[in-house]
Amino acid sequence: MLKRAFYDLKKYFRYSVVSAKSKLKAEVANSYLNWLWWILDPLCFMLIYTFIFGYVFNAKEQYFPVFIFIGLSMWDFFNKTLLASVKTIKLNKAIVSRVYFPKFILVLSKIWINGFKMMISFAVVFLMMIFFRVQLSLNVLFFVPVLLILVLFTFGCSCFLMHYGVYVEDLSNVLNVVLRFVFYATGIFYNIETRIPQFGVLLNKLNPVAFLITSMRQSLIYGETPDWTLLLIWLFVSVLLVLLGIRKVYKEENSYVKAI
Repeated sequence: MLKRAFYDLKKYFRYSVVSAKSKLKAEVANSYLNWLWWILDPLCFMLIYTFIFGYVFNAKEQYFPVFIFIGLSMWDFFNKTLLASVKTIKLNKAIVSRVYFPKFILVLSKIWINGFKMMISFAVVFLMMIFFRVQLSLNVLFFVPVLLILVLFTFGCSCFLMHYGVYVEDLSNVLNVVLRFVFYATGIFYNIETRIPQFGVLLNKLNPVAFLITSMRQSLIYGETPDWTLLLIWLFVSVLLVLLGIRKVYKEENSYVKAI
């Protein structure tokens, strides 16, 4: 299976990139501000949360606007990719029913789309860090492994959601509710460990997205070293999810046409 996955990835890699590019262009085709919306969308939410939690609720986190923007950038990637993956097969019914290709490539295309938007958001994050004079350290290099784990974890989860989305009509609605709960349990606009003193530390370790966002903030804003052990654990879990997800798709993809 692993050999087949690498072969298919190499063969259809260009297709996934071209598909992502065309969909990104289609998103902004009739918009006056075009790609600027990819910056303005998280930026507006950051300003709203900064005002509400920074001034109304008097949040104490240092560099609070940067703190929030990091959380929003990573959460949007995770959230939008998962939600899009549920209906991926049905939305691509015309292609799926006529041409064979490994269906996990459709998830990969979503990763490129939302990953590109996340990179634009992180470009803004680094500009904000310069504006707020955030002191950088060598720990900023953790940006790469933390982001890699987030991408792998999201891809693995999305493969399973794409598969079950073919058969469970209400999965999209259920996922919406679950992700709303996870959003508030992830610490996008507050420090999860200090605001929930009873079990915040445990929740931060058990929630991979919360842990990765915290790790990114530690390395970029505060110059701290993330928990190496947990990073390796979640890397292992993410790789396992990817392998199991691709295996599941390979095993069941021939039945997708009949189901849709």
